[in-house]
Formats: sequence, structure tokens, C-alpha cells
Amino acid sequence: MTQAQAFAFAILIGLMVAFIWGRLRYDLIAVLALLAAVFTGIVPHKAAFSGFGDDIVIIVASALVVSAAIERSGVIGAFLHRVAPGVTSVQAQVVILVTTVSVLSVFIKNIGALAMMIPVAFQMARRSKASPSSFLMPMAFGSLLGGLMTLIGTSPNIVVSRMREELTGRPFNMFDFTPVGLGLAAAGVVFLAFGYRLLPRGREAVPTMEKALNIKDYMTEARITAKSTVLGKSISHLSTLLDEEVLVTGLVRNRVERLMPRPDVVLRQGDIVLLKGDPQALERGISRTRLELEGHDRPTEAKGVDEEIAGIEVVIGPRSVLIGQTAKRLALHDRFNINLLAVSRSSKRFTERLRDIALRPGDVLVLKGDLVLLPTRLMELGLLPLAGREIRLGNPRKGLIPVVVLAGAMGLTTFGLLPVATAFFAAAVLTVMLGSLSLREAYEAIDWPILIMLGALIPVSESIRTTGGADLIAGGLAQFSSSLPLYGALAMIMLVAMAATPFLNNAATVLVVAPIAVSLAQRLGYNPDAFLMAVAVGAACDFLTPVGHQCNTLVLGPGGYRFGDYWKLGLPLSFIVVLLGVPLILLFWPPV
Repeated sequence: MTQAQAFAFAILIGLMVAFIWGRLRYDLIAVLALLAAVFTGIVPHKAAFSGFGDDIVIIVASALVVSAAIERSGVIGAFLHRVAPGVTSVQAQVVILVTTVSVLSVFIKNIGALAMMIPVAFQMARRSKASPSSFLMPMAFGSLLGGLMTLIGTSPNIVVSRMREELTGRPFNMFDFTPVGLGLAAAGVVFLAFGYRLLPRGREAVPTMEKALNIKDYMTEARITAKSTVLGKSISHLSTLLDEEVLVTGLVRNRVERLMPRPDVVLRQGDIVLLKGDPQALERGISRTRLELEGHDRPTEAKGVDEEIAGIEVVIGPRSVLIGQTAKRLALHDRFNINLLAVSRSSKRFTERLRDIALRPGDVLVLKGDLVLLPTRLMELGLLPLAGREIRLGNPRKGLIPVVVLAGAMGLTTFGLLPVATAFFAAAVLTVMLGSLSLREAYEAIDWPILIMLGALIPVSESIRTTGGADLIAGGLAQFSSSLPLYGALAMIMLVAMAATPFLNNAATVLVVAPIAVSLAQRLGYNPDAFLMAVAVGAACDFLTPVGHQCNTLVLGPGGYRFGDYWKLGLPLSFIVVLLGVPLILLFWPPV
């Protein structure tokens, strides 16, 4: 063993120990590993920061932005609300949710697909009076399996594709992963349709600050327009299209005439309906029925091109100038350039118009205005901001625009017209330019710690190969696997990647294990494609812990899970992946 190899192995071991120790965040660990590699000389100074300009970083960041735009569009929620409104069987709901999140993960990053489906899972849980814990972990596992099917579905596929390009000059294409991934995803959905029963029942979500601030009884107003889907329909029809937690509490016609919201009243253009519910549910319902939020059409001008109009929750303080006033009397918009979108008062069901409500101390409001000017306006008005959750009420959704942009990017890459990085970077920019996301939302959608980790570990992983460390490890594995059949060697590599993922993070696992897998394949005289596929599958399929993949971590709190709950469902699923994955790889990527 040379000195350079000794340094490479020491850094690799230190990396794994630090990940297992868990006292430092993974991006900081990766940066420290990079510095160690530079100071020991196994990574040249000029190459130290080359990873941050790598296509992997661009693809992952762009895919996260596009995923966030599709989540913001509300298309998926509207589709499920239409096709599965009456499904109350827990098993049927599990099948619908897991299948949907698996299919979404084919086209967008699996973490984004899971994030957009979690609110839908909670809605279904309320409908069937089941615990969300029955849904969330199967959905997380479904997102991991669905991500196997395309290049952009999960980070390991992106990293593996880059490794192949370095070796052969040709990366994996967008749908090269589909044959193996589709078989595994289908088997996973079938298993999870029954296996969810292995999970503990009745777990409750870990309380969060957002839940503590979850005010559900806001009253707002929405107008029936020529584009509304409920024009000419009854109020009962409107109620069926709204989320269950949204109620129609009043109806204003001709701006003066007030009608009781009887179920048989037919809605006309210009009618104003008074709605009560949670802001997120109100936003979804208004978007789904194409109503126009009252007050949304009043302009709130930003002072500069970098400013943003957004919603915020505030509470009326004891000395606020709003006490005893109404929005109409105070001319809130004309004087302060702020729109009042909704009002909440404990145990109060409003029957008057939003502009006519006499405000009291402790009332909670949703205001819309310039984010830069809002702090000054809140101090002037004696209002106290509430923190903890995003308010999108009053920000219109862009429907199919991000879906069309994503389809265009995938088409360009599939037919070889643009490289993946270029196509998805352009798609991310387009989603912002077309208004599907604001710049702030785009930056917030990017998982910066993951990008830092990738950029730092790419040169470190290169050093393991360039120093000959990967060949050294592969030599030992080749001796061990020389007596094994081909499927045994593939299974071994898949298990190595699967075992390392909980400690290294899935993308880091590929960076470390893929060079070793390639060296092993070359020593055994096989085409490395099959071994790279085995690494991708193993690294993406961490079903045993909540820390190996962000999807598993995302459902830990909302599902009320404990660390030991994951292996109960994940261990049999891991066996299925290995037993089915190896034959599928041999079938579609024969190494000889």
C-alpha cells in the first residue's frame, strides 16, 4: 500500500466514522474530508473545487427547483381529488398513494414527489379515520423505488451516469434505468399494499411549531368568474370540490344582497362566497374551482425588481390602530399598500363581509404585500407576525406550465438534443421566468447541504480511484468473489452499497462504491454497466433507517415513527429488491 492510498483509506474511514457518529452535519463532514484530501496531497489544489462545477450539482439543483414548481402547481392534488374522492379503504388508499408517489418519482426528484404527496396523505387519513403512519413510510419507500426508473429520479442514478461517462465516454440515458426500476417498483407496490400492516398503528406526529401555529378557522372571500368551474352549479357542488375542512358560510350577490348558503342555490357570475378553513386548504380549493380571491386583484406594488409580494400571518396586538376598525374604514390597501385576505377569531363564525369585520385584539389576519415593506407596515399598525409556515393564499397557481416545462426538458434529453444538465437548468430558469415559482421559492427549494456534500465529495471519490485505492479494494473483493457465480458478485456489490447508504448518504455511497465496483468488474472480466446498475439500486434502496435517505427522514416526524420501525417494513422489502434486482440487471444489462 502506497502512502497516497493510506491517506485515501484513512480519509474514507474517517468519513464513515463521522457519518456514523452523527455529531456533525453531513455537508460539514464532506467539506472536512475535502480539506483533508487537499492537505495530504491526494487531491491537487487546482482540483479541490472542481466538484462544485460538476454537472451532478447542476442537475440535482435544477431537478429540485422543477419538482417544487410542480408541487406548487397543485396539478397532482387536483387529479387525486377528482379520481379518488370516495376511497375510504386504508388498503386502497395505500395503493393509490404509493403508486402515485412512485410514478411522480419517475419524472421529478423523489424527495420532491414525496413532499407534495404528504398533505394528500393526511387528507386521506382524515377521510378513512386512519393514522398517517399507515401511509407515510410506504410512500417514502415507494418514492425510493420510483426514483430508480429515470436518470433524474434520484441522486445515485445521476452520479452513476457520470461515472459511466468517465469510463466509456457515454453516460446513461434518461430511461436506461427504467427496465430494472420498473420491475422493482411494481414488486414494491404489491408488497407495500399488504406490508403496511407490519407498521405500528395509531402513531401520532411529533408536535412542531407549525402545528402549534396551525390556525384553521380563517374566513376569506372568493368571487365566481366566467372561468370558474362552478359557474351555474349549486353550492352543494362547490362544497364537493372543496377540501373537507373548507366550509361555505355565506353568499353575497350584487355586492349587497346576502343569501343563506343553501345547498340548492345556483352560483352566478359575480357572486362572492364566504369560505372558512385552513389557508392551505382554502388556497387549494380556490385554485381547483378557479375562483378569484377577493382582494387579489388589488395591486400591491413592490418598490424594486428584487422585491416580492407574498402572504404573511399576523396577530393584532393590544395597542394596534386596527382595533375597532374595519379594513374598509381604515382604507388598508390605499393607505398602507396591504391587502387583507383572511381573518380568524377564536370560536367565531363570521357572516359579514371581510371588509366590514370590526377587528379586535388577538384576531389573526392573512395580509399580502411587499415583503421588504411589510415589517415597517406591521410596526406602524401594531401587528405581530406569526412564524412557522408558508402562506400562499392569494398567490395564483400556474397549473400545467411546470408540467409542460418538465416534459420538454425530458424530451430534449431523451432524443439527445441537449445534455441533461443544460436541459434541466433551462427548465428551472423557465419555471421562475413563467411565474411558477418566485426566486425566493426557487432558492428555498434547493437542498444546499446536499449540493455542498456532492461538490466536496466528488474530488475525494476521484482520489480513491486515482491513488489506486479502488483497485486495491476491488482486488480483495475479487479474491472473495472468485468462487461466486456472476449473480453472487452482483448481489455482493448491491449489498455493499445498501449497507453503506445508512452511514454515508446515498449519493456519497455511489461516489465511494462505484469506483470499487468498476474495478471489480474489470478484474473479473465483465462489462461494468451491470455493476454500476447494482450500485445505483443498492444506494437508492435504504429501507432500514430514517437517516440514509432524505425521504425516510422526511416522514419520521409526521408519521410519529421510531428508529426501529423502519426495519420492520424495510427488511423484507430489501430482500425483495436484492432477489429481484439481480436477475433484472442480468436480463437487461448482461455483463458478458
